[in-house]
Amino acid sequence: MKKIYSIIALYLLVISVQAQKQKMSLNNILDSIRLRHPVVKMYDSEIRSMDEAAKGARSWMSPQIGFGQYMTPYNVNLWQKRGEMQGMGSVMLSAEQMFPNKKKLDANEAYMNAMSATEKEMKEAKINDLVSNAKQLYFEWIILDKKLKVVKENEKLLEFMIRNAELRYKNGLDKISAYYKTKAALGNSKNMQLMYENDIREKRIRLNSLMNRDPMSSLEIDSAYQFNDYSDLLFDKDFFYQNRSDLKALDNEINKSQLKQELEKQSLKPEFGVKFDNAIGFGGQPMQYSAMVMVKLPMAKWSSKMNKANIESLKWKEDALQGQKEMMANEYSGMAYGMRNEFELNQNQLKLYELEIIPALQNNYRSMQTGYEQNTEELFMLYDAWEKLNMTQIEYFDILSKAFSMQVALDQLIQKNQMK
Repeated sequence: MKKIYSIIALYLLVISVQAQKQKMSLNNILDSIRLRHPVVKMYDSEIRSMDEAAKGARSWMSPQIGFGQYMTPYNVNLWQKRGEMQGMGSVMLSAEQMFPNKKKLDANEAYMNAMSATEKEMKEAKINDLVSNAKQLYFEWIILDKKLKVVKENEKLLEFMIRNAELRYKNGLDKISAYYKTKAALGNSKNMQLMYENDIREKRIRLNSLMNRDPMSSLEIDSAYQFNDYSDLLFDKDFFYQNRSDLKALDNEINKSQLKQELEKQSLKPEFGVKFDNAIGFGGQPMQYSAMVMVKLPMAKWSSKMNKANIESLKWKEDALQGQKEMMANEYSGMAYGMRNEFELNQNQLKLYELEIIPALQNNYRSMQTGYEQNTEELFMLYDAWEKLNMTQIEYFDILSKAFSMQVALDQLIQKNQMK
């Protein structure tokens, strides 16, 4: 029985280790951020708060009820009936209710229901920023992995040169200066490896934090990638109106301004109410009542100034928001075309490096290495060939980093995670 428990425990341990080592794709990371990041819960709670508040949009004014003495003399003796003279004073029960304008209730409900729409778009805008941050960290990690791989290969090449140089130096066949340059390059390569590994740990911590996980938990990424194609996209104003959450939020603000204007206009309409008073008289007085219909007249010149001023103010605010929306869309359009142009340039440069420049320098290094092994080339020439190859690879990674950064920036600008 103990063996069975041991096997089960070992099996669960293996599954746990495999799960920890499982690589996460970029989409997996982004989905986790959308579901688990605290900012999502914060915005959801704020949206729910506004939606709950909107449920009270059709509330009436509360009824008013009064109870007390009415037209009662201070002299208590006068309350009682004396002979044929009835007593004075009464006990009054009063009730009053105002009825709101139905169109005003409709306008208020429409306005309140529109309150959370802006927060929903701001939530998407914040998620877009988080997604862009995660993409940048993810792609930087990919580049660090590639650099780390090259550094490890360089260490093998440099160690080969050093071993051969030490053998030749003993036999007096090589120059000592190139040997020391190679030794220094090896030390620098090891230092770069330490830096790259530390940078990868930093990316892991930050990505775990974005996913609301333990920052020190295990995480590996899938290093496969593919550049996006933006060639068929038309970056006009309508494109950004449909995709940018901040522009949609401005649309909602414009809509709220219009709804608020309608509410202010309906507030100028008359409202009706009823009032009923029932009096129980003292000293033989008969019961009496008073029934009244009341009208509230907010359209009077001296009482409508504030509403009219608010309507005029909201009109100008609407114009300002519309201008801001058009200005931002125009700016985004120019930025998108410029980014796409630079992104395509980076892609063309990468192809040139991959197909021509780096293969040529690799062949040059291999030919120098063959000559060096056959004693027809010297160490400084082999080192020079390696140095040119290494510097070119660094240039390639710099361009790749620019291409990734440009893709992330362009995705953030067009809010690609929201496009359908």
